[in-house]
Amino acid sequence: MPILEGKGVTKYFGGLAAVSNLDFNVERGEALGLIGPNGAGKTTLFNLISAALVPKSGIIRLKGKNITGLKPYKICRMGVARTFQTVKVFPDMPVLDNVVLGSYFGTSTNMSSADAVVKASEILEFMGLSEVKAIPAKDLTLANQKRLEVARALATNPELLLLDEIMAGLNPAEVGQAMELVNRIREKGITIIMIEHVMKAIMNVCERIIVLHHGAKIAEGTPQEIATSKKVIEVYLGEKAHAGS
Repeated sequence: MPILEGKGVTKYFGGLAAVSNLDFNVERGEALGLIGPNGAGKTTLFNLISAALVPKSGIIRLKGKNITGLKPYKICRMGVARTFQTVKVFPDMPVLDNVVLGSYFGTSTNMSSADAVVKASEILEFMGLSEVKAIPAKDLTLANQKRLEVARALATNPELLLLDEIMAGLNPAEVGQAMELVNRIREKGITIIMIEHVMKAIMNVCERIIVLHHGAKIAEGTPQEIATSKKVIEVYLGEKAHAGS
């Protein structure tokens, strides 16, 4: 049974279909890539999965249970965490406290402050952020702010992690480090869906890729199949190659 599946998922903004009659599934333990031009519906789909938005029609199931229309905190406590396209950290709060908040939010049981600090500290160690745990989040580099957001998501104990362009704005060395990090998270048994425009990362990290265009799925397959798809090259990859991406 897939950890996540959607059937006929549709979301309109005014008269525009941001996501249109989309069927998808995510197998437990895999890394699924989600690509497509800007405005293709990728982040909208993340918002639907995480319940920031409610679909107009269709069903989303997590571990076989219908989660359509549930509150975001319930989705989180069922094992789904996400990052955001634009980094959303608490800027004036120390790095450690940002992650401690995630520890509290992701559990339905009472966690002591001491336990939350221990858990957050372990995650910061895993993420390579231990040395900056006392400084305000706003003073981190962009790359480390993105790592902090992933750390806060991991503190909620996710089984499924939605990564929204965590490599955008990073230099090549930082992209390589982020790819390594995603692979290490997968080694923990966490399933990943990642939206990314950095094709090197998508092609090397993900076993399977879904391509969206105007809210609809236009292709699905292995990285090799997607890279050689005439339709995908016309709609997306050719455009990126022309731009030098």
